[in-house]
Amino acid sequence: MKTTKKEKFKTSIGGQALIEGVMMRGPSLLAIAVRDPVGEIQVETQPVRRNPVARVPILRGIVSFVDSLLVGYRALMRSAEISMTEEELAEEESRFDRWMREHLGEKAMNIMMTASALLGGVLAIVLFMVLPTFLTGLLDRVVALGFLRSVVEGLIKLALFVLYLFAISRMKEVSRLFRYHGAEHKTIATYEAGEPLTVENVRPSSRFHPRCGTSFLLLVLIISILVFSLVPWSSTLGRAGLKLLLLPLVMGLSYEVIKFAGRHDNALTRIISAPGLWLQRLTTAEPDDGMIEVAIASVKAVLPKEGEDDRW
Repeated sequence: MKTTKKEKFKTSIGGQALIEGVMMRGPSLLAIAVRDPVGEIQVETQPVRRNPVARVPILRGIVSFVDSLLVGYRALMRSAEISMTEEELAEEESRFDRWMREHLGEKAMNIMMTASALLGGVLAIVLFMVLPTFLTGLLDRVVALGFLRSVVEGLIKLALFVLYLFAISRMKEVSRLFRYHGAEHKTIATYEAGEPLTVENVRPSSRFHPRCGTSFLLLVLIISILVFSLVPWSSTLGRAGLKLLLLPLVMGLSYEVIKFAGRHDNALTRIISAPGLWLQRLTTAEPDDGMIEVAIASVKAVLPKEGEDDRW
């Protein structure tokens, strides 16, 4: 029977699932742990760069989101390199990628990876921020929505997000990624409970965690509905443009809210966390013991050194 272990403290350590692995970011180190084709766990670490705006409310949320997007994408690509055989990598790599690597080198490839990560973020913005506005505008031409336009727009936005997560969770590769996501959460929960990081201790922990990227994205959507309800509907195109301009503010506010919810445990924060925890039923799954071993290796690599503080 699955149990939820009582937290002794809340840690700032967190990360994301990778291809056959887990990335974790600690107070001073970032680590990726990936199981290679022969079954060994490969662990790589690098220093965490401190950002001068990390203590500035609102701004830190914007910077954190962009940084997580870029760092996470690079870690995902690195996990593919470690977990795949040379033959599999050759099949995955396009002719264009090979040409770029051979003629322009690794620096150009890193630039391309960064551009791809940013493009992915732009496409997500278009899908979940801009498209609902245009769909609502089209619907309003058929049925006069009046003051309900913002409500309908918000419902379309949430429906698209949930349907998107449900659809990708049915994919075999993504389903396995979500099992590593569950391993990540379970390991953090065990660490926060003050228990030794062993497979036996991690296995019964809950795979749902309030300080999760899924919860953050859902919170961004919910807060955007509230903020964007104040944006006028003078024109569908104008509203979409204003929403894009306000998006950094929404991200910053969302970060502050989830940080507050993560640091406190009361009726209000449980209400704030509830939708994200429910949505994690789609983005996490029960891991096997091998996946838990990888997550443990990643967490252990970034545990605070003597004198460091990893409290959230």
